[in-house]
Amino acid sequence: MKVVRTGIADVLILEPKVFGDERGFFLESYNKRALRDATGIGQDFVQDNHSRSARNVLRGLHYQITQPQGKLLRVVQGAVFDVAVDIRKSSPTFGKWVGFELSAENKRVAWVPEGFAHGFLVLSESADVLYKATAYFAPDSERTIAWNDPDLGIPWPLQGAPVLSDKDRQGVAFSAAEKYE
Repeated sequence: MKVVRTGIADVLILEPKVFGDERGFFLESYNKRALRDATGIGQDFVQDNHSRSARNVLRGLHYQITQPQGKLLRVVQGAVFDVAVDIRKSSPTFGKWVGFELSAENKRVAWVPEGFAHGFLVLSESADVLYKATAYFAPDSERTIAWNDPDLGIPWPLQGAPVLSDKDRQGVAFSAAEKYE
């Protein structure tokens, strides 16, 4: 696997080896040993999630304050603009964000570690996002930062107004959000 560094050292894009021919393709989407050897990431994953969303659905920016989740994400159908925001006060990249496209076509996998708020915008007619999490979902611990917070200034590649859940419409400003030490 090829490891692609982003503007925030802890957020990684992984490009798996893809073996393809006229029949289709094969790739290893997850191999604990290969991931550890290539990146140093050795966390155990305790939950797998599958999200399907329509075009212009924007999910995020989500995180869990008392049970932080690291996420290993990939898109198996469609395309998304994926965003990770560093909310670790002790980090040199605190308050910074990175964004990149994940798609079924590019077959990239993203690592978003604990200590980040995460979200994505669907760019295609629909998108299926699969992700492994390092901690269980804890609804009482979940927090949401406003996707359009001006202090973050994320230039989401929107085509019209985003489709948001009630939870995402009620996201708080980055300045008021609970953060990690």
